[in-house]
Amino acid sequence: MTSRPAARGDVFDPACPARRLLDRIGTKWTSMAVKVLAEADPPEVRFAELKRRMPGVSQKMLSTTLHSLMRDGLVARRVEPTVPPRVHYRLTPLGRSLDGPLAAVRAWAEEHMAEIDEANALSDENGENTESAAIPAP
Repeated sequence: MTSRPAARGDVFDPACPARRLLDRIGTKWTSMAVKVLAEADPPEVRFAELKRRMPGVSQKMLSTTLHSLMRDGLVARRVEPTVPPRVHYRLTPLGRSLDGPLAAVRAWAEEHMAEIDEANALSDENGENTESAAIPAP
């Protein structure tokens, strides 16, 4: 099998596969799953433990998120042949490389959430909606 050269995308091109990838990795559940798996010690986490550490995620959404992460090569799955089977998840090296950028986004969100809430409240007070709101001058 020959490897293909790495191609860079253009996220402004509607046909760019990087856009789909950004859609997948940009969800709150992906960010939380990557964080839990990155901080895991030992480095594997069972499904039920992941669900417990991600308050609000449904079983279906967690399953869908993990499936996408596995399909993208970011998460690996190991099944112990017990009854019932014990399923463990861990980040792959590629998944570990995503933890830093997602951690930066999470930190930014936590640092600026009060400002975003304030801007939302002001917008709501002024009866603005996102389609007609004027952009203030710098």
